[in-house]
Formats: sequence, C-alpha cells, structure tokens
Amino acid sequence: MSNRFDGYSTILAAGAQLASGAASASSNIPVCLSGEIPRFIRVSATASAGVRLGVVGVVATAADSMVQPGDALTLQVPSGITKFAVIQVTAGGLVQVSPLENM
Repeated sequence: MSNRFDGYSTILAAGAQLASGAASASSNIPVCLSGEIPRFIRVSATASAGVRLGVVGVVATAADSMVQPGDALTLQVPSGITKFAVIQVTAGGLVQVSPLENM
C-alpha cells in the first residue's frame, strides 16, 4: 500500500532555503518536528527551478521536476532519501523546502 498525502499541509518545523544558480546546489532535506526525515515535503521557488531528491552527491538538471514561482510541489520522500538539489531554469532564485507533518 502506498503512502498518500491527503488534506491540508501542516508545517511546524523550519524549512530550508537554497539558492538556485547555473550550477546544481544541494542541501539536507529539513526534518519534521520529531527530528525524522518527512514522508512529504512542500517545495516552492522565487524563480523557475529544477528539483531532484537523492542522497549525497545528488545533482539537479533543468530537466528535473520544475517548480514555478507562485506554485508549489508536494513531493513524496522515498525511504533513504536525505538530500535535495536545485538548479535554475533561466534565472537564479531561491528554492524553499518545508517538511510536512501530517503523515
């Protein structure tokens, strides 16, 4: 049985911001209030950016899941995944990732 994200986003712990630029940058997925890696995250951006989840060494490309300014992605975080990577699509900006608590 797969995990599903239903209902409203509950964000209680601090998220993480990462600048998107011409080169891929990566950071740790922010943890939930419990200190665990969340099952789902919310990703938003100030400029179009490619986003990829992975482990140490993960590299994003402009062909990865795209988040647009004014929109947000809700992504499932598979077991063992601890990092996210971002890259600009046309111009640099900030990508913000928040752990979702209600799963």
